[in-house]
Formats: sequence, C-alpha cells, structure tokens
Amino acid sequence: MAPSFGRSISFPLSPARSSSSSSSSSSTTKKQARHVRSISLPTCRSHPLLAHLHATTGAVRAWAATAGADPCTTTSTPSSGLAHLDALHAALAELLVLPEPRAALATATATAFSDRLLDGLLALADAHGAFRETLVDLRRHAAEAQAALRRRDAARLASAVRAHRHAEKDLARLASSARAAARHPQLAVTTTTPAATTVAEVEVSGVLVEALAAAASASAAVFSALEAVSSAATAAAASASSKKPAATATLMSLVTRSSKQAAAASDEDRELAALEKMEQLHECIAEMEAGSDKVFRSILHTRVALLNIRTQTC
Repeated sequence: MAPSFGRSISFPLSPARSSSSSSSSSSTTKKQARHVRSISLPTCRSHPLLAHLHATTGAVRAWAATAGADPCTTTSTPSSGLAHLDALHAALAELLVLPEPRAALATATATAFSDRLLDGLLALADAHGAFRETLVDLRRHAAEAQAALRRRDAARLASAVRAHRHAEKDLARLASSARAAARHPQLAVTTTTPAATTVAEVEVSGVLVEALAAAASASAAVFSALEAVSSAATAAAASASSKKPAATATLMSLVTRSSKQAAAASDEDRELAALEKMEQLHECIAEMEAGSDKVFRSILHTRVALLNIRTQTC
C-alpha cells in the first residue's frame, strides 16, 4: 500500500544533539528539530500542490466508485469522469515541476520505479488513444441507426446495431485492460525497498502510485459508463427493429381494428424511445470527444515531464 503522504518527511539529526539536553530544554530542542526537519520535502499540509493532488486523487476515486451505480446522473456521466481525469493529470504534471520530487525521482535507486511509471502512463495513453477511435466509430454507428429508425429501414438498422455491439465489445476490453493496470504489481510499493532508498523517494513514489492507480480505475469506469449508455441505446434500437413478418401481418388483418391500432401505437412508441436513446448517446459522445482529447494530451504531458526527469534533459 502506498505510504500516507499526510505526514512530513524528516531526517534524523546527530545522536548527540538529540540526547544531550535536560527534560525541559529537550522539549524546546525537539520543537526546533521538527521545524528544521520538515523542510526536506513539502507535505500535504505545507505545500498546496501536494494538498491539491491528494484532493484530486480522492475526487477521482470517489467518482469511479459511484459511476457504476447510475452512469446517466449529472455527476456520474462519462464526460464528468474525463474532467476528473484531466484535473488529476494536470495536478501530477504540476507536482513534477517541484524540485524535491524531481530530485527524488532522479536518484539511482528510483530509476527502476520511474521506468515502471513510464510504462504505466504509456499503457494509459494507449488505452485512451484506442478510446478516441472507438468514440468515432460509435458516433458513426449512432448516426446510421438514427437514420435507419427515421426511415424505418429494418435491414439498415439491424446492420447498425451489429456494428454498435462490436464497438461496445471494444469498450469492454478497454475497461478490462484499465482495471488490470490499476491492479498491476508493478504499481505497488513493496516493502523490499533497497537500503539506499531515501524517505523522500518513498514519499514521492507513494504519491505517484496512488494517483496513477486512481487514474487507471477511473479510466475503466469511464469506458464502462459509456458502454452502459451505448448498450441502452442499442437495446432500444434492436427492440424497434423487430418487425412483424408477412405471415404475422396477414394474421393480424383478421383481428379487430382496435387491436391493430394498439399494436401500431406500441411500435411507434418503441421507435420514439429508440430515437431518444440514440440522441442521448449522440450527445454523450459529442461531449466526450473534446474531453477525451484533453485527457489523452494531459497523459502525454505527464509522461514527458517524468521522462525529462528520468533522462535529466531539463
């Protein structure tokens, strides 16, 4: 588990200084020592960027935890999840500008950890790049389904529904990959840390691991939330596309006129419901396309910032 970064990082002073005073003066000395030791790395209390990253990570985790309950609420829409992800990566990039995290990640013992973080960010970038392509496919299939519904073209609608379901499978695979990245052993802070590792390195590692794991979990929630919205629209369209065969229509001519009118009204209601669901999906995709581009760029920006520290090029 990543170590808590609510505490301050401290380095012990010499034993002589810590044990040579009397009990009354020892209290004053300890207070002075705590003041001196707390400047080694900004903590959540002393530095606003760490506090901001901590709050942003918590907000991302809270959104991911509630997104699965109802993806259509105002606070749990996929587009709101993308906004949280963009804010998280922006906070990460701001943190990596600080000299203390840069120094901690530039040490020899932090090299392997930095490489693993770079791999994790690359996996997230790949997932969100594929997600952008899936959004384009979904938008095209939704437009095709809407046109088929308005024209009452059953064959064209059935083809659009099949293409929609194929894109939804891609979303499910992306969500599964993101969940696996959040649980990947390479993101864990183990207790087998080399003896040369400093407390500052452990603190920075914990902050970055927690944020990256939250980003992976929220990414999976975004993909799953869009899949849920798309599945609802696909199911409504499939229901509207189920037309009565000719033999059934012939038999229906034998029933009363009121029954036929009721059946026609039911078919029209299904078509209207399907059009409404498809319109909601179209609006959701339109909102997400801009947000998806921002998240993709922010992930790349965070990775470049970490790569610059890793290679000492800035």
